[in-house]
Amino acid sequence: MPDDLSSDKQGQIPTNLRLLVLLEEVAKAGVPVTPSALKDQLNLPKPTLHRLFHTAEEEGFLQRDIDGRSYGPGPRLRQLSVNTMSSQRLRTLRMAILSRVADTFGETCNIATPDREGMIYLDRVETHWPLRIQLPIGSKVPFHCTASGKMYLSSLRTSYLNRLLDNLPLDRYVPGTITDRAKLKSELELTRKRGFSVDDEEFMEGMTAVAVPVHDAQNRLVSTLSVNAPLQRITLNELIAKVDTLKEAADELSEVINA
Repeated sequence: MPDDLSSDKQGQIPTNLRLLVLLEEVAKAGVPVTPSALKDQLNLPKPTLHRLFHTAEEEGFLQRDIDGRSYGPGPRLRQLSVNTMSSQRLRTLRMAILSRVADTFGETCNIATPDREGMIYLDRVETHWPLRIQLPIGSKVPFHCTASGKMYLSSLRTSYLNRLLDNLPLDRYVPGTITDRAKLKSELELTRKRGFSVDDEEFMEGMTAVAVPVHDAQNRLVSTLSVNAPLQRITLNELIAKVDTLKEAADELSEVINA
């Protein structure tokens, strides 16, 4: 069959690797892509490409973007990424870094990764204090009113961010939640400039947080490192005063995942 050319014909990808390479290219792109955008990289006939995208979508590895034409990682591919990041060797190193940061701040430290509809807590080291914020591993929190979520939003290209914000519900969780899109965009621009984000009682009353990005080898945000705490113990300004410590730990985490 013409769709099943081996790698020694026209330099095409072996049949049993095509879907894997397709998923690799979509993940590498970092933004939703159309089948035609990958035609040159994959060197496959157009019908083959569309069939691979269709199969990956049906099986949950890819998911159509809001434009209906482009594709990004689906729930199964995102879960595969989380499971890979949670492998024992990586997790041991991550937890050692998290524990050190939690000890330095005396508060709860988290790693979160972006999902389709919010940030998911991947790892967490709790404070020893009895008063703590209950957000266990696996919890999903909104983009627009959390430090980790705003850090992720600030990393997006302006065109994609604008399109996302046009469709993202800005639900109000507490009086301090930013629900005005123009105000949120200004907050995200400030986040880009200073290299960290904050949650000033925007998701939960009495809780404050700071977050910084963890980057991959292409300098793209893959997760966030954050510290949250009740205002009864520490103010937002006190957290910000230690943000360089958080950035140093994030750089270490980047080295771990890119090793």
